[in-house]
Amino acid sequence: MTKVRLIIDSGSNDQANSDLTVVPLTMTISGKDFVDNENLNIEEFIASMEKNTEEGKTSCPSINEWLEALSGSKRAIIMTITSGLSGSFSSAFQAKQIYEKDHPDSHVIVVDSRTAGPEISVILQEIQKLVNSNARFVDLEQKISDYKTHTHLLVVLKSLHNLALNGRVNMAVAKVAKVLNIDVVGTASDEGKLEPLAKVRGIKRALKEIIKLMGEMKYQGGHVIIDQCKDMKDAETLKAKILELYPEAAITIRPMRGLCTFYAEEGSLMIGFDDL
Repeated sequence: MTKVRLIIDSGSNDQANSDLTVVPLTMTISGKDFVDNENLNIEEFIASMEKNTEEGKTSCPSINEWLEALSGSKRAIIMTITSGLSGSFSSAFQAKQIYEKDHPDSHVIVVDSRTAGPEISVILQEIQKLVNSNARFVDLEQKISDYKTHTHLLVVLKSLHNLALNGRVNMAVAKVAKVLNIDVVGTASDEGKLEPLAKVRGIKRALKEIIKLMGEMKYQGGHVIIDQCKDMKDAETLKAKILELYPEAAITIRPMRGLCTFYAEEGSLMIGFDDL
């Protein structure tokens, strides 16, 4: 198979490498832009969010940025953060149409992940396996779609402040949750939006709920990716709890990048896995 370029946006929390191109989104807090690339000072970004009292915003990569990422490729797969939170997919798809028109011998697949963070990375790992297999490029889009039906995302949110500022939840609810030490456990809905599943008091109960939900989602002990926002302690505790039940599980813990931090905030966890 012709070499396939893999391109994602920064909503996955992955870092760029020789086999992966990452196109950054931009977050705006109190009029200041924070580009979600390797130069982002996450401490400064979090501090700006905590002091902020007005709606922030995110900006998806421009069509030109996607075109730059595609430049020189004949085969490429782009995967974006869910279209339920960002215009990244729409921008990438427009870039695909322009690029294929200007380069008639090229073929670009654009995937709306319908999720964020570590679930994107789980899907990306399967895409990398498919690309390195004997599968035909024309068959990859369907194979990726089929695999996505087996992947899952769970989240633990300790703060709803920024979600409230951006109209995702009621501000009164966010304040009550903070006062009562209520953690929200949620998932990515079929539409790619946050779907709360449980409200529990304290992180111990939240982690217990995560383990229960993973079982209900038919997790069988495969690879798990835990993304944490300045909460390594709870990430390690969750890892240990998973290993108690699934000793053979391969578990990766990573820091969140800016875009996921914008929505999930400090103290949050995002857990991606499949049920195969």
